[in-house]
Amino acid sequence: MCLAIPMKVLSINGETAEVDQGGVRLEVSLMVIDVMPRVGDYVLVHAGFAIKCMDPESAAETLALLNELIREPRPGGERFETY
Repeated sequence: MCLAIPMKVLSINGETAEVDQGGVRLEVSLMVIDVMPRVGDYVLVHAGFAIKCMDPESAAETLALLNELIREPRPGGERFETY
């Protein structure tokens, strides 16, 4: 299963950007993104690549859904592991 996470762009340096989500900062490639982001924009990040720009409302909604999935028990009472 593939999963892309919305992250906020902190800085851009050529074809890379520093992004943040919940205090986790990454340097990601901008080589495959649909529209070049600006600092403060949200991007979907997958496997080290920013793949799509997102509006802040969609990013917040997606993050809320992901957090809900993490908190909800799976069948059998198990919870998803977070790292």
